[in-house]
Amino acid sequence: MEVSDSKVPNIKHWSPQDRPREKLMLKGTTSLSDAELLAILLGSGNKTMSAVDLAKKILRSTGNNLHELARLSVNDLMKIKGIGEAKAIAVVAALELGRRRKDLEAEDKPRISGSKDAFELLRPHLQDIQHEEFWIILVNRANRVIRKQQISQGGVAGTVADPKIIFKAALETLASGVILAHNHPSGNLIASPADIQLTRKLKEAGKLLEIQVLDHLIVSGQNYFSFADDGML
Repeated sequence: MEVSDSKVPNIKHWSPQDRPREKLMLKGTTSLSDAELLAILLGSGNKTMSAVDLAKKILRSTGNNLHELARLSVNDLMKIKGIGEAKAIAVVAALELGRRRKDLEAEDKPRISGSKDAFELLRPHLQDIQHEEFWIILVNRANRVIRKQQISQGGVAGTVADPKIIFKAALETLASGVILAHNHPSGNLIASPADIQLTRKLKEAGKLLEIQVLDHLIVSGQNYFSFADDGML
């Protein structure tokens, strides 16, 4: 249901400590609400809504869920009344920077001790996209990450994982183990027959090369399914 846009005072008439930019300078970033931070990205409101009210409107459209906001494209944001291309691009760009920062935090060769570690490493790449992608994590004998790599990108219903490309990457880096992962945009975390067959095929191929397939994750949003945790490896 569309929320009506009521007339509001110009943000310039607010108390300095209530204006998002001034509040950030006075009290720091942690003092700002999600709406206020988003309002700074928007830069301005419109004739009937302040930047903060426009930010609140965007957040309401996603159930006040930042993860859902991160899934929106420029075109999705532009469907919200009051959001033009420039504002939409600014929001999408900022959220992408957040993803990349999280990605860099994991770049210090962490140790994979379980499925959750692997999920956290790949989540920035797989949680918000609307098509399927296949990724691998290559590890050494101590289960320290050597590299993570995208293997393929497909459509909404599937993607192709070529064993030759997977094991070529493993051999080039002298990896001792590989963790497989792909996403299901539909939200379904059940392994399909094709997923199970591919995992078995890669596991058997890995034995010949002495490269162990340690797990296969299916990611959907904030959740995942682990073949290893479910005893399917």
